Amino acid sequence: MCPRLAEFRAANRTAHPDFFNRPVPAFGPLDAKMLIVGLAPGLKGANRTGRPFTGDYAGDLLYPTLIKFGFAKGRFGADPDDGLTLENCRITNAVRCVPPANKPIGAEVRACGEFLAAEIAAMPNLETVLALGSLAHGAILASLGLRKSAYKFGHAAEHPLPGYRLVNSYHCSRYNTNTGRLTPEMFEDVFRLITGTAG
Repeated sequence: MCPRLAEFRAANRTAHPDFFNRPVPAFGPLDAKMLIVGLAPGLKGANRTGRPFTGDYAGDLLYPTLIKFGFAKGRFGADPDDGLTLENCRITNAVRCVPPANKPIGAEVRACGEFLAAEIAAMPNLETVLALGSLAHGAILASLGLRKSAYKFGHAAEHPLPGYRLVNSYHCSRYNTNTGRLTPEMFEDVFRLITGTAG
């Protein structure tokens, strides 16, 4: 469906034959109440390990935060065999294949939209969809046939959707944390909003 991504995967399969190097499946139970949607697998993160947000900096912030708020159990070792399990939470990406320079193009986001819509539809107990970044926010809305202009992206913004709510956060990437756009406290504030707990 995405020739550019297929070509990039093929090149990486040659360069890194020990990498997962396939569309990265979602992680966590389908009966969860929360779905977290990221951007796309990182080249040496999920594309290498086969588990979302595993092996790159974003997971080093995401998974300990999930443990702190009761959405994960175990020890996060940045390895799919670390024994970590998700509790009432599932994680996927707007684009399931690693893109060059970590930047999918619009056609690739749209092509993967049907998989994202199916992921959402397959979760019978869904109450919250957490978009990590504006691209994920837009991809979620597009996959549901909703207009992005009607739901403005903003950190810790909350939007009611039919049957559940959409919550936004800046992406927990190294770039955002290094520049101060997102601090661990700001990220935790989003989970306080989701869980209804005080700071």
